[in-house]
Amino acid sequence: MATSAFALKEQGNKAFKAGDFKEAEDLYSKAIQRDSANPALFTNRAFTRIKLQAWDACIDDCIRAIELQPQSMKGYYYLAQAQVALHHPNEALSSATTAYDICLRTHDSSASNISALILQAKKEKWEVKERERIRRRSDLLRELEDGLTRTADVQRLQVDQRLKHLELDPTEGREEKEEITGATRRKVEEVRNAFAISDPVNLARREVPDYLIDNISFAIMHDPVVTKTGNSYDRSTLLEHLKRSNTDPLTREPLTRDDLRPNLALKQACAEFLEENGWAVDW
Repeated sequence: MATSAFALKEQGNKAFKAGDFKEAEDLYSKAIQRDSANPALFTNRAFTRIKLQAWDACIDDCIRAIELQPQSMKGYYYLAQAQVALHHPNEALSSATTAYDICLRTHDSSASNISALILQAKKEKWEVKERERIRRRSDLLRELEDGLTRTADVQRLQVDQRLKHLELDPTEGREEKEEITGATRRKVEEVRNAFAISDPVNLARREVPDYLIDNISFAIMHDPVVTKTGNSYDRSTLLEHLKRSNTDPLTREPLTRDDLRPNLALKQACAEFLEENGWAVDW
């Protein structure tokens, strides 16, 4: 008897939990062959492909899931992650914002993670603009950044070759690529800081105004809401707090989800600040 799509999906889930992402991908693919109208199978495989850093294939799965289920929160969420990884911040911001809106409407528990992804997309979007602005100020800085980027590209290709020759498993390859990306960003940051010291007027960065900072996470807010006592917090972090305590974090007065109102003026202020200061995401 042929194995059902449901049984294959369950086997895929077990392989995923065990960290065998390639096996999980194969099992989800077999399940899709038996039930190609199930959007959950495509989002399961998309998440697996995120783990495998198969970004283009992940995007294909997400698009298919959204076609089958237009309000697929996971479809948009995973799509945004792949778009960020491929350095398409504008598209990622649109996808992540759609996922966030769906998440709030359905009271899904992923709001905090999606909010963080939105900030990451905004940062990536700002970095593209900031990189060009600073590079126009200094030919030497441009050459140094280009050199660091080329070195990282070579290192990632070397990892791909080791994966191809089975010298690394997918998890090791993913971790090495993440380390290369992180190390390169740190080096670029150090170079920019050095240039900022020599040209503070044009290259230095500003501090984040206190009123843009969430009093729970101490990060810049993405979707601020105001409570009945007049305090503002980021919606996602406040909702997480309300799961533990139905009180205002500052005043300790009773507070529920229904008491929250969008702080539109503050949201606009945060968006405008991030538009010009994407570094603030990591502040």
